[in-house]
Amino acid sequence: MVDVLVEDPGASVGNAPTRMRVRHARVWVALGVAAVPILLIALQIVAVGQGFEGPLESLWSDYAGTPKSMSVPWAGLVLALVGISMRHRVIALGAAVAIDVVCAGVRLLAGEPFGLGNGPVIVLTGLALFAWLRWSGTERRNALHAAAMGALLILATKVGDVWLNVTVLTRPMVFDEYVILADHALGDPSWVMGRVVDALGPAVYAVLHWVYIELPVAAIVVAAWQLRRVVPTGQWPSHYLVRTFLMLGLLGPVIYVIFPVVGPMFAFGADGHGLQVGNFWPGVLPPIDRNPAPLPFDAFTPRNCMPSMHTAWALSVFLHTRRDITGERAPVWLRWGGAFWLLATLTATLGFGYHYGVDLVAGAVLCLTVESALREPERGWGLVRVRLVAFGVAILTGLLISYRYLAVPMAEYPVLAGTVVLALLAAMAAAFHATWFAKWPAQTDESLAPSVA
Repeated sequence: MVDVLVEDPGASVGNAPTRMRVRHARVWVALGVAAVPILLIALQIVAVGQGFEGPLESLWSDYAGTPKSMSVPWAGLVLALVGISMRHRVIALGAAVAIDVVCAGVRLLAGEPFGLGNGPVIVLTGLALFAWLRWSGTERRNALHAAAMGALLILATKVGDVWLNVTVLTRPMVFDEYVILADHALGDPSWVMGRVVDALGPAVYAVLHWVYIELPVAAIVVAAWQLRRVVPTGQWPSHYLVRTFLMLGLLGPVIYVIFPVVGPMFAFGADGHGLQVGNFWPGVLPPIDRNPAPLPFDAFTPRNCMPSMHTAWALSVFLHTRRDITGERAPVWLRWGGAFWLLATLTATLGFGYHYGVDLVAGAVLCLTVESALREPERGWGLVRVRLVAFGVAILTGLLISYRYLAVPMAEYPVLAGTVVLALLAAMAAAFHATWFAKWPAQTDESLAPSVA
């Protein structure tokens, strides 16, 4: 992801490296803009051929039909508002609310399902067009940058929905029989948390469910805080949560087709539609199968467990609620909110039977690796960053290989295997903290200095 660059006065007086970076950025932006419609059209063709809703159909519903999500369009608009003045924000919000009320009222009168989300999508589009045609300079640049982020958030959800169907089409067999053996090394946390959530009652379940499905809302709150100075200063921070979210969403789902897993509530629970190993989750642990094999599964349950992207995204929210890029500590309510969102998300992913414990470990390692690659880009790709990212990639790769090919030994020697898995996660977390937090704000490692090449 390439940020829109602030004009550098030095670029106009013969600063060749700066001009070259600007040109390269423009090239990458142009390629990205061209790639988005191509990707959407390609996925739409696949969707039509396979008989499920494609991204263009879903996007059209946001404009003229019943939106698939009520919160994502509004989250996209709120993200776009960080790049415009308060006066324009009030106008945009008022217009979005009015359009949403009218559209929802028309649908109700016609006997169609209730839904919200048309207003923010329409206003977001209008805002981008208005900024492009009527504004100039920093005002235009900020507005288009923010509108692009809001649009990317909405489009990413459309692409993600189609990708889940792709995982089903391409991977008819799943690896849950291997993963549950590896999960014995962590004490079968999904079974434990499933019973805990059941015991806590419907009120706690409702809160956890809301936290789980409204993760974009938490991300937008954090991003709005990080980008609060964009309009008054005209400058964007070098790194913020949206960049991590989008990169995780790009890389993480690729692993779904490499390591297809559906989760305990499907493979070992009552929601397996007759293809489950047995109705074990969450009451009874299945016996250890020393001859695991890929398990054939249905044609509609997404293979989206490994790694746990909810864990990766929630951990990124937590990390970005510690302090902003200048070193300023986040307000108390935001820091506590980030911690609550992470803990509640972890509880929900396990307690609802959506994930195994080893999925969460893989998701956490993925998050720390991606965040290490993106964080503080002004420090360049020195030796420490390269080693940290390589360390994270090696750990994630080793975990996936172990879950698949060492699952039986992991179940037979759970204390040793569990200690190794948790030690690897702890080592990655400690290295991440030492690199990005422990030395803040002073940096003494010359290897982290930006390269001059």
